[in-house]
Order: sequence, then structure tokens, then C-alpha cells
Amino acid sequence: MNTQANYVLTLSCGDRKGIVAAVANSIASQNCNICESAQYGDPETNRFFMRISFNAPEGMTKEQFEEGFGPVATGYGFDWKVHDLSKKPRVLVLVSQMGHCLNDLLYRNSTGQLPMDLVAVASNHTKYQSRVEHEQIPFHYLPVTKETKAEQEAQIVELVERENIDLVILARYMQILSNELCERLAGKVINIHHSFLPSFIGAKPYHRAHARGVKMVGATAHYVTADLDEGPIIEQDVSRVEHFHSVNELIAQGRDTESQVLARAVRYHLEHRILLNGDRTVIFK
Repeated sequence: MNTQANYVLTLSCGDRKGIVAAVANSIASQNCNICESAQYGDPETNRFFMRISFNAPEGMTKEQFEEGFGPVATGYGFDWKVHDLSKKPRVLVLVSQMGHCLNDLLYRNSTGQLPMDLVAVASNHTKYQSRVEHEQIPFHYLPVTKETKAEQEAQIVELVERENIDLVILARYMQILSNELCERLAGKVINIHHSFLPSFIGAKPYHRAHARGVKMVGATAHYVTADLDEGPIIEQDVSRVEHFHSVNELIAQGRDTESQVLARAVRYHLEHRILLNGDRTVIFK
């Protein structure tokens, strides 16, 4: 029986010589074994980024490793964190009336493709309540109007805090989060949208894109910030559109792309592969 503990160490700092050697030596000195290592030095910002997954010996806790690693982290000025892979991030999904991303996430969750604990799904509509409850996942109906937006967001915050949520996924949740909620959940919310923005912003973007004869459709997954749809980008993809595609075919193609892009972005986050580099991201795939 394997009794080793599995951890991921992520760090960033000002770039300088000796970082990789110092990190590897500290890990080895604690009798830990490196399983995967990736690093990147950004010449524009002079910042260094690193992700290491490693096994720790039986009985070593995360806190014990952190204590041993502390002197190196202090010496190099690391912004760092150790993640215990035995503890799956607790996830809340928010959805409205388009269910393609939700259905994809439910399937991937049921087949173990995403290392997460899907705690709950919440929506401002009841359309997917039976679908979610069929998976034996709690569903929370949180209706909202312009007049009750603050009250509804308070319910979301209460749910996040009560369930100790680590990540909120906006699976085509068609409500704009307030600046206050964005700031409160900074770094913990991932959104997905089509990549027509800002060309076809607003209602029925695929219909208007079809009318303009676009030659590709795409999707963007990003962290949510107070600047609408301008948070750090995690993942993007596109697919070709042919002249004979109907508007319904274009919509289906776009939704497939959205589902795949969101799933990849969520997996990168759950596996602690994303490090922020200002308004950009460094992703160790």
C-alpha cells in the first residue's frame, strides 16, 4: 500500500540564478521525491515561475514540509504555496438556462475526469434542477431580479462560506457579478464565454455572427474580475466555420468549443497549474 503523501508546490519570485537548484535541494533534503517539474522565467517582467509535484515520506504533513522549506522561500523571496492533492477542491457551479457546459462538467465529474468535489449547483432558474439532482448533487434555486441582486449575491456568498467552496464555475451563468462579489471571490471564479466579444456582444451573438459570415467560432475561459470579461485568460480555442453551416450548426459548434475550453481551464486550476503573471497567466500543462 502506498502511504506517501502527494503535494504540489507553486512559487514565483524575482528571477535570479540558483532558484531551481535551491528548490530541488530543499525538497531532496526532506526525503521527498520530485515527480514533475516545470519552470519559466519571464524576460519582460523578470519574474520566475515554478510548479513541482512531489511525493513526501510517510507521516510527513504539509505543515512539516512547509516548515522545512521556509528558509529557502524566505531567502529567495518566494510567493509560494503547497497544495495537498489528497484534498480535492470543493466546487460550486452557477448556471442559468444554457446547460451545455453544466452537462459536460457533470459528466466529467461522474467519470472522475476532474479532481474536484462538486458540492452544489446553483441557478437563477429551475430548468436543470432535476438533471443536477439525478447526479445526487444539491441544487439551490436562487432567483434574482434587478431589485433583489444584492440579496441574491448575499445568498451566493453564504453558500460559498457554508460549504467552504474553493472554486466557483460560471457555466454560462448569465448574471453579471457585482464588483463587491468579484473582489470577495478574487482568484476563485472561472467564467466561459464565446470569443466574439466585443464584436457581437449582447443577445444572440451566434445569430449575428452567422449573418456576418464569420469563418471561425471560439471560446475563452478566464478568471473573473470587476472588469467585465477582462480577467486573466486561462484557455482559448477556435473551430472553423464553413459557408454551408446553418446558424444552428454554428451554435452547436460554438457550444462544443465552450464546453471543452471550460473543462480544460477548470482542470488546470484544480491541478494547480496556473500562476498569475500580472494580468496574464503562466500555465504549466
